[in-house]
Amino acid sequence: MSRILVVDDSRVDLELVSSLLSDVGHECVRAGNGREALDLLQAGTPELIVTDLQMPEMDGLDVVQAVHARYPKVPVVLMTAHGSEEIAAEALRAGAASYVPKRNLAKDLAATVERVLGVAPSRAREEDASRWLAETGYRFVLDNRCAWLRPLVSHFQAELTRRGVRDETELMQVGMALHEALTNAAHHGNLELDSSLRENGMEAYLALMQERLGQEPYASRRVRVEAMFTDEEASFVIRDEGKGFDPATVRDCCDPRNLARLSGRGLMLMRTFMDEVRHNERGNEVTLVKRRKP
Repeated sequence: MSRILVVDDSRVDLELVSSLLSDVGHECVRAGNGREALDLLQAGTPELIVTDLQMPEMDGLDVVQAVHARYPKVPVVLMTAHGSEEIAAEALRAGAASYVPKRNLAKDLAATVERVLGVAPSRAREEDASRWLAETGYRFVLDNRCAWLRPLVSHFQAELTRRGVRDETELMQVGMALHEALTNAAHHGNLELDSSLRENGMEAYLALMQERLGQEPYASRRVRVEAMFTDEEASFVIRDEGKGFDPATVRDCCDPRNLARLSGRGLMLMRTFMDEVRHNERGNEVTLVKRRKP
């Protein structure tokens, strides 16, 4: 169970979001606007903040900027409505961890919160002699059940910390980008699950996923990950064994007008949070690069 601060000027939405999160075991603290939220943060920091974007006095972008400056260890998830796409994209660049369109709250909020909490960097990092290595490389071969997802992302975040990355928001955003890329490889690549199955809820999507985890040719496919860390940058190559796709056919996921679509959201987060994202010609391999800030 995590303590979550919910911020929204709408009493109806505040009640809905608190109920959705309480139903999956979280403790919710409520604030009716951004200023009230910052006052509550002074009394004690939650594990995560869920905030509306469009609010009077202090909107969601202001909340993200203030939290990033004062409480960088606390991730922020945005709730977006039609017409707020531009400010949502700006808030992601300013330090938000992820977003959920308001029309998808019932089916997507809890899962998004769990993803963000799963990649939030540990508040205590140990240092050892490995931080003096000039170059560190890893190779992993992974199945499609994704039990490895959180420990693997945490392992990479720890390596970044040893390389001198101390910004908690940056670590969290790299974690979100990796989470999306790895999930895409296992689910959409190897298991060939279509994002459109989630449009009316997760039941059909999860049922097909369970079926294909034990069905060939899907079950024997693997996700292969190569990671390389230097003092200048970290690069991650993630490859699945599925049929691939034509990257040229993907709509511009970074166009704010496409923010409300389920398909392409992971790619948008990758491109927002990483310095470079590129696919191979077949579309079954993605390379993510994060460069060290000057």
